[in-house]
Amino acid sequence: MGRRNHLGGSEVDQFSNESQPHNDSQPINESQQYAFSPPPNPYQPPKTNGKSIAGMVLGICSIAIPYIGFIIGIIAIIFSSLSLKEIKRNGDQGRGMAVAGLVCGIIGTALYAIIILAIVLVIAFNPDIGNNYDFSNNSNNIEQSF
Repeated sequence: MGRRNHLGGSEVDQFSNESQPHNDSQPINESQQYAFSPPPNPYQPPKTNGKSIAGMVLGICSIAIPYIGFIIGIIAIIFSSLSLKEIKRNGDQGRGMAVAGLVCGIIGTALYAIIILAIVLVIAFNPDIGNNYDFSNNSNNIEQSF
């Protein structure tokens, strides 16, 4: 027949299905059918940090929305800086979004800070603003029109 292996059986018997007869009346148990464990879950990439998404959205809104963009920009800076710390600590994804939110938040805050400062300076150093209209004569003009 065949040569003997180190366990005393022949190599032909070791690989043939004829050495172990199968009874069709007995169902095959799944643990008997597979001698290996099921494969592990497939690779899942790290999750994207939610604060980095919020920081990026708020940073873009701080540039696009007038006047309240100053406040939105400050919130974007806070969210983006917190997310950068969390990404460094946990290994999450979203670093690019956090940086974009930080940059847009800084630009939006600076832009509207300059605009608000310019408006305040124009009002403070121009004494004629608001004084061109005479409110006392307005009541006489209305009475005369009737």
